[in-house]
Amino acid sequence: MPDRDDKPAGWFGANGTIAGWRRRVATLKREVTALAFAARDRRTPWLARILIVAVVGYALSPIDLIPDFIPVLGLLDDLVIVPAGLWLALRLIPPEVMAQARQRAGDARLPKSRAAAVVIVSIWLASALANGIWSWRQFA
Repeated sequence: MPDRDDKPAGWFGANGTIAGWRRRVATLKREVTALAFAARDRRTPWLARILIVAVVGYALSPIDLIPDFIPVLGLLDDLVIVPAGLWLALRLIPPEVMAQARQRAGDARLPKSRAAAVVIVSIWLASALANGIWSWRQFA
């Protein structure tokens, strides 16, 4: 049986896979926090603000649009929606505004968004209601 010392040095090291993913997650969290600060800046265009509110609300919501227990799709929504929204929002924000927001976001932590959770739950309830009405009409 191989010993733990036989594992590749980079796997758990500073430049290893797990450390790399942790760094990426930390960077993503800082960017979401910086976007929240940028949305409050009056120099940010209104379209960017709307997109930022949607992306930050979704990222900080304790409830996902597609639950994580659904195979593949549950995780893909987090891997596609949040980064795509971040990328687009970053393109719409003036560079000087984003630089100041990143500076403010250094150690700041934002709370979970209860408003975003309410929106996601509302979408789920509306979907369930629409499905119920459709099913009732089909089978009644």
